[in-house]
Amino acid sequence: MGTLRDLQFALQLKIEELRQRDALIDELELELDAKDDLIRRLQGELDRLRVTLSAPGPATGQHRASSVRMKRRSVITQPTNLDPNLILQNPPMSHSKNQESQHVIEAALRENEWLRYVGSELSDLVDCAYPTTAAQGARVVQEGDEASQAFILEEGKLEVTRAGQKLHIIEAGTLFGELALLYNYTCTSTVTALVSSKLWVIERQAFQRIMQRSSVLRITQAVEVLRSVPMLCALPDDDLVKISDALQERHYSDGDYIVRHGVPGDALFVVNRGQVRVLERRSVSEDSVCVSILSSGDSFADRALKGEVSRSLSVVSVGDVTCLIINRESVMRFTGTSADAKEIGSSEAKVRSADGGDRLRRVSLGDIQVLCKLGERRFSNTHLVHLKNDPSHVFVLKVISKHALVSTGNRACIFTEKQILLDATCPFIVRLYCTFRDSKCLYMLKEACLGGDLWTLLSERGPFDENAVRFYTTCVLEALRFLHDQGIVHRDLKPENVLLDQKGYAKLAGFGSATQLGSLQRAWSFCGSPAYQAPEIILHKGHGVMADLWALGVFVYELLNGSPPFQGPDQLKICAAVLKGIDAVEFPEAISNPAADFIKQLCRENPRERLGQTSGVRDIQVHKWFEGFDWDAVCKGLYTPPILPHVPGFLDGSGSENHTDSSPGHDSDWDKDF
Repeated sequence: MGTLRDLQFALQLKIEELRQRDALIDELELELDAKDDLIRRLQGELDRLRVTLSAPGPATGQHRASSVRMKRRSVITQPTNLDPNLILQNPPMSHSKNQESQHVIEAALRENEWLRYVGSELSDLVDCAYPTTAAQGARVVQEGDEASQAFILEEGKLEVTRAGQKLHIIEAGTLFGELALLYNYTCTSTVTALVSSKLWVIERQAFQRIMQRSSVLRITQAVEVLRSVPMLCALPDDDLVKISDALQERHYSDGDYIVRHGVPGDALFVVNRGQVRVLERRSVSEDSVCVSILSSGDSFADRALKGEVSRSLSVVSVGDVTCLIINRESVMRFTGTSADAKEIGSSEAKVRSADGGDRLRRVSLGDIQVLCKLGERRFSNTHLVHLKNDPSHVFVLKVISKHALVSTGNRACIFTEKQILLDATCPFIVRLYCTFRDSKCLYMLKEACLGGDLWTLLSERGPFDENAVRFYTTCVLEALRFLHDQGIVHRDLKPENVLLDQKGYAKLAGFGSATQLGSLQRAWSFCGSPAYQAPEIILHKGHGVMADLWALGVFVYELLNGSPPFQGPDQLKICAAVLKGIDAVEFPEAISNPAADFIKQLCRENPRERLGQTSGVRDIQVHKWFEGFDWDAVCKGLYTPPILPHVPGFLDGSGSENHTDSSPGHDSDWDKDF
């Protein structure tokens, strides 16, 4: 009997030893994961330094392009149509939970690298989480499935595996799967319950609805404030929304002069919180007397909108006061009375009619001869082509598979891209001449920009000098000026989507994410390329044209530095870096102080504070970074580009082929079902 007890005791010791070893292995694996993550971050920083410090040249550039940098793929999601009234009338469902569970959920959200930046909406996220359980051995997440939920583990333990290999253990209090809150993606790992576990679930739809509702409330409240201003109340809602986007909030302490008698000014003020005293000075020898007291919702200095710049009264704050401020230029711009906008539209229309593009609308698919294949993408490929009866001019033919469009859910996006490009009349946007369709494919006949894209040039040559970056930035801004005047936001500005024509001028391409702004002058989809998405896109707060100007700041930084300011080993790390803000970015010495200031003013977290919000491109033109730069020469095509492309000869006929199709005929009308 004693021997049996000894064996049982020894067996228990062995079992306990094995448990301790398993626990130690789990800890070491977690430590290894952390070190792997550190190595990835350090490798990313090393890659950035290599791009910045390596001497430019074709040989080193080609090596960099292959070993360090890969072209970024943009995320394109289905357009989100939002009814503001429906959003406000139907708040997300709330699920009851005890205080301990609330604390666990809130702590997990606050510890997350990007959800901590959600702000006041975080408490609503806690409320919308609902409970679920997972029995031992149950799979919470399956590798290869489409994800639409994030999870917070309150009790239990989960194991993460990929292709059958153990990755790490998820302990209680941990949030995982948060990428699903941003967009619909395919799970890359499996999560299995090691013991019976209790979890809280946050649905992507609930997260988006919370963020959207908060944004809609802010916009509608701002519009109501503007509607109380007598000089603005008759404007249509769309104009009031645009004006509300340019409202600046300013705080005053007791006794501060908000407006002084006789001091020039061009801004209208609306009291948002607190009270102000309006003082009148009837003669030089008399003291000012209070003629009225204004409170929340009241406006003053209305005459500034009529062009009267000299103030006739003084306004002083009573206690702490917050005012909303809008200047005359912004009102003129958003109500369409700016003379500049009319002149620009007229000149661009002349460019369109002068380049002979209208004659190409009569071309059929059978008139086209393929010279060579240029590239291949997820559901399309591009060919260099010319017309059989006119081989002196080459074009790009984009061929899009109908089946791939339908299966990937991008049908609406390609139709939007087609309409935007056909209507574009800007010389700084790649032209779409006409479209075709047959039984299997859609076709887009485009302008050929054979100078390559800026991403490739950046990879081959290294960072550009400031004068070159100013030139390319001007070209891009003229393209954005045209789009924004039409109420269109591009949403995928990056070096890969800026092409050089044969003369070396830059043209904006990559319109797969572009869209016409809808209700409340906002778009609501999550789309764009990592490192270039503005904070309001990441947080699903609704975004307008200022998202493009954020991307412009990132674009300028990357051209000057060789890599973007916001980096990370994966989408979530990059999003976290973006939300952390531009002030957390250490600028290299290669970027001058004026350029750094320009970038920082474009990459402000609050879209209302970004350069360009008040007067559009005019704000940007007068920034000190553009001092001495001949912007007009660029617009007139008289500026000598910094890089003159070497365009190879494609017109010798070698490798050419006729485009044939077995379908009964071709139809340029895409708007039919397929």
